[in-house]
Order: sequence, then structure tokens, then C-alpha cells
Amino acid sequence: MAQSTTRTAPINLRALESQRSLIDRAASVLGKNRSDFMLETVWREAENILLDQRLFMLSKTNFDAFMAALDAPVKDNPELRNLITRKAPWE
Repeated sequence: MAQSTTRTAPINLRALESQRSLIDRAASVLGKNRSDFMLETVWREAENILLDQRLFMLSKTNFDAFMAALDAPVKDNPELRNLITRKAPWE
């Protein structure tokens, strides 16, 4: 994020006290204030989201194989099922 220009556009939001506290703790670990931490983190995430919307080109053969893979029934994966149903350690 370019930081050579003056910030003039306001961004306002409300958060839970617990959310603000967590954000403050994370910012502190990085030696940043809340505003800088939030702007840099959200900026980075916004870029990643937009970069994930890439166009990719495939030959007809590769496109057909790609579509077949998407349309194929999901294979049972007990390890993955266990992972996504397991309670997170912080919960």
C-alpha cells in the first residue's frame, strides 16, 4: 500500500469490544497502531480477493476435463470430514 499520500477518505465502522481488543493486540505485536494495522490488513485481503478472480484460458480438451472434474461426484474423504467437523482449539 502506498503510504506517500495523505489519507483523506474516512472509513467508519462499529465493532464488538472483543473484536477491537483482538485487533489492538495483533497490531501491537506488529508494532502498529490500530488504523495502520486495519488498513494494511484489509488492503492486502482486498487485493487477494480481487486477484483470485483471474481469467484463465484452457484448450477444449482441458476445459472438458476441468468440467468433468467439477461435475464428478465428491469422493468420501474421512480425514477431511474429521478436520472440518472437529471443534477448533480456540473454541
